Amino acid sequence: MDSRKVTFRSLSQFIHHHLLWFLIGAYTISVMWPTAGLWIRNLTLGDLQIFQEKLPISLLLLLLATLMFNAGLGVKTSHLRSLAQKTGVLLAGLTANLIIPMAYIFLVTIIMRLWYEPEEAQHILVGLALVAAMPIAGASTAWAQNSNGNLALSLGLVLASTLLSPVLTPVALYTFGEMATEEYETVIHTLAAYGSGAFLGLWIVLPSLLGLTVRFVAPEAQLTALMPFIKLINAVVLLLLNYSNGSVSLPQAVADRDYDFLVVTLAITTGLCLTAFSAGYGLSRLFKVDDAERVSLMYGLGMNNNGTGLVLASLVLAAYPRVMVPIIFYNLIQHLVAGGVHEVIGRKMVDHKATGT
Repeated sequence: MDSRKVTFRSLSQFIHHHLLWFLIGAYTISVMWPTAGLWIRNLTLGDLQIFQEKLPISLLLLLLATLMFNAGLGVKTSHLRSLAQKTGVLLAGLTANLIIPMAYIFLVTIIMRLWYEPEEAQHILVGLALVAAMPIAGASTAWAQNSNGNLALSLGLVLASTLLSPVLTPVALYTFGEMATEEYETVIHTLAAYGSGAFLGLWIVLPSLLGLTVRFVAPEAQLTALMPFIKLINAVVLLLLNYSNGSVSLPQAVADRDYDFLVVTLAITTGLCLTAFSAGYGLSRLFKVDDAERVSLMYGLGMNNNGTGLVLASLVLAAYPRVMVPIIFYNLIQHLVAGGVHEVIGRKMVDHKATGT
């Protein structure tokens, strides 16, 4: 039994230190062998009736709920107590998560007036609007957990943005609608009418609260022993989710020969992602927080719940397939950037241990 524990710990540490390369490998496999990823995405286990709303139960949603449960389970009691004293950081993070993408997209809208295909510029705008209007991604908690971030702050950002999303998402979409042409303003306003509080509550809020409950009930020693296994599960779930998303998007993107549209969309979405991650770093310097809180702010501000955005786009924007491209690209880029941040943090930790600082 002890040898099995050592094996699991070694495997967990190996994946933890090379997660970026595993992620790149998952995307590569999704291009070459997308069938299993599509199967994961399409596997449904029925519907759940909540009041008058029917919610689907799928493997993807169960994987998301696993990440959120593990996030609640991994919250340190000391971090949770400190969160009550850092409401300013939490509020600043939520505000920046809303305002900074708006400013970036407004600037892009002005610049893209020079683009020779106005229709393509509108597709990019609508796609970015959906990215920016979504709540903070639940996967950000898994990245924070793997990078030894402040899980209480990370989970607080996800839960607060999710609980506020029935108000903030329509407000953001209506604001972006004012930047679009008349046709696409109507499209964006139609998007604002969609979204489900019950959906977000069931798959994000409830698992997080269950994880927190177990955290307070279970003995601390047992939870500490379980943490390497929790991190391993998180890493595997993250890789499965990204492989599945890549299987839907990447083969189509590779087959699309409109390379100028793909390149400019990739550049703009990468710029938005880097701006958001940088905003998290800037806020951490402004509030002079510790390294664990800096990590959580960067992942929180840089990662959005694009799975919900893709669902909304598929429901409302079937006639505008190119709108999916910025959402797909951002979903891939945010995890690659997160993997890069994780890699840098891991190297710094190794250097500190080597130098004894």
